[in-house]
Order: sequence, then C-alpha cells, then structure tokens
Amino acid sequence: MDLEKININKDPVIIFMGTPEFSVPVLEGLIKNYQVRAIITQPDKKVGRKGEIKPTPVKEVALKHNILCLQPNKIREALQEINQLEPDLIITCAYGQILPLDLLVIPRLGCINVHASLLPKLRGGAPIHHAIMDGEVETGITIMYMAEGMDSGDIISQKAIPITSDETASSLHDKLKILGRDLLLETLPSILNGTNKRIKQDEAKVTYGFNITREDEKINFNDTKRNIVNKVRGLNSWPGAYCLFEDKVLKVWACRRTNNVFDNLRDGTITNIYQDGFGVKVSNGEVVFTEVQLAGKSKIKAVDFANGHNLIGKVLK
Repeated sequence: MDLEKININKDPVIIFMGTPEFSVPVLEGLIKNYQVRAIITQPDKKVGRKGEIKPTPVKEVALKHNILCLQPNKIREALQEINQLEPDLIITCAYGQILPLDLLVIPRLGCINVHASLLPKLRGGAPIHHAIMDGEVETGITIMYMAEGMDSGDIISQKAIPITSDETASSLHDKLKILGRDLLLETLPSILNGTNKRIKQDEAKVTYGFNITREDEKINFNDTKRNIVNKVRGLNSWPGAYCLFEDKVLKVWACRRTNNVFDNLRDGTITNIYQDGFGVKVSNGEVVFTEVQLAGKSKIKAVDFANGHNLIGKVLK
C-alpha cells in the first residue's frame, strides 16, 4: 500500500487494533468507509494438534486489503512506529493487551474502544460469556474513550440488545460483532468532528467480566439449576462447561431445567434417562444434559451417551 497517496488533510489517519473474529466486522466496516493507515494485532500462534502457525483473523483482513500490519509481542515495542504514522485516531476492539499511557496520548482525537457490554457493567476480557453466566437479560456495545484503568474511560455511545432464554455465548458473540460495527460507524462522525458525548462511568455500578478460568468452567452441582444452565449457555461454544464422569472430563454443551425434586439424592447424582438426555440432581432440583462430549471424543446427543453407559445412580463431580 502506498501511504504517500493518502491525503491526510482530508482523511483521518486511523490505526486499528484487534485480534479475534469478533474484531473482523468492525475492521471491515472501517476499511469500507475510512482510510485505515495500519493494523496492529497479536503475534501469530500455533493452533490445532499439528501446531500450525496461523495468522490472527484481523491479520488475514490486513493481508487481504494490503494494509500495513504490525504484530509486536508487547505493544510498547511498536510505540515508535505508531508515532511515525501520526494517527488522528486509534480504534481498538478485542486487541488483547492493555494500552499504556504513552500510547493513549499519541493520537490527536484519542483512543476509542468497541467493548461488548453496557459499561460500567462487565468490564474485562470476557463480557459476552459473563453476561449469560450472570443471568443478565440484556447486554450491548459501548463505544468509549480508553483510559489507564481497565475499560474505565468515558462512554461515547451505547446500544442494547436482549439476551434470549436460549442464547449462547456463540450466538450472542455473532450478534454483538455486527452491532459493534454498526454502532462504531454511526458514532465515528461525531468523534471526528468533535461533537460526540463524553459520559463518566458510574463507579458504584461497576461489575467485571474477567477472562474465563478453568475454575469458571467447572459445574458445581451444589449450585441452582438456573445458574448451571446459564453457565452451560455462557460457555458454549468456547471453552465449554465441564464436570467429571468416572474421573474423565465430560463437557456439557447444552442442558435444560425440569421441575423435579430429589431431596434424598446427593447433588450430582444421575436421576433419569429422558428422550433428549439424562437428568442430574442439583441443589434445588434437576437439570437435563442434552449434548455432551467425553474427553477425546466428539460431541454427541446426551441420550446417545446414556445408551452407551449405565448411568442411573452414578455421581458426576
């Protein structure tokens, strides 16, 4: 790409920073409507069992459009190059590193972020998962100024969408990545001409959606059926909720609640075989696992799993 041909007096110089699939529609929307001078993404990583090196989804877009792509291990390593590009605006969306103050002060119009929650709710790296896991009835996108604190900057614009009863992290992710693109493109003109709003976040209403840990993925059968169903939905399709079946990891990809009560059974006990799966005793009733995956195996219908094992009375942990 010939950077000398860009009329920087007319077009804002924009640098985009992002990494996963969630960032792709946002970036493609920017490329279609503005001049993106450079793209910064995480380094390529090994993926799959064969350990093949694969570019990030955002890098693939950069290569497709012949846009300068930087992949520093640490963002501070690229500060000099970013300075030389003289950006008017830096836009981030799921980049994956915290930006230092030295970077935040470079662009004339600041650094803005496309965040997948209705801030100040669910600051952090996994707001989509936690919105479902926490039982939220709505979430959305926030366009915000970046500050030194994690997701603590002023709000520029927001748009909400409902979380349906059958929503999974995967389906919500796909809705929000399009909403993020659309809200950013709707909001950018006001940022570029200086007429946008700046709304301070209410610190009393802050909640967090930190990156998912292995502990977060574990199903606790002493929990309520509502919380367990929300956990399974919130971790589908990545990384998946799990429990232990005969000391082997059993991923649970889908489940439902029943009105049955089994006060005389230990939590985690397999109760019944149903047409769509098998029931498990939890603190306040029963959930039915409908799609599962034993370690080293493929996802299957839980009823098929039940047909291959003698389950009644066994205890999941």
